[in-house]
Amino acid sequence: MTSVTATIREKQEPSSMGANEDLRVRTKQFALRVVRLYRALPHQEEARVLGKQLLRSGTSVGANYRAACWARSKAEFIAKLGIVLEEADESVFWLELIAETGLVGPEKLQALVKEAEELTAIFVTSLRTAKGIAS
Repeated sequence: MTSVTATIREKQEPSSMGANEDLRVRTKQFALRVVRLYRALPHQEEARVLGKQLLRSGTSVGANYRAACWARSKAEFIAKLGIVLEEADESVFWLELIAETGLVGPEKLQALVKEAEELTAIFVTSLRTAKGIAS
């Protein structure tokens, strides 16, 4: 943990930690895995185009989840969580495209696709709960 992160965490209220912390860590780990995949993509134009799209959406999941945790109202939380959901689902799309174009074997992407799908499912449920919609 960096000193900047430690300072920020010291200023947070206790209620913003706990369950949210697990998802903060998980979405950050997902972003790091996406970055590593991007770096390992073949040096072909289509790989770079698809990879950059995945890089944007995959890293955005964690960044926007952190922003949602700092929401000042329920409406803002719901709006930001909606963005997180969109980015997680978009990440699934780009991962599928990378696999289906043969840029990377599907077996190498399986765990990352599974994580993206799980995050998408988590955020669908979270958004429904926040909106008061029965699952």
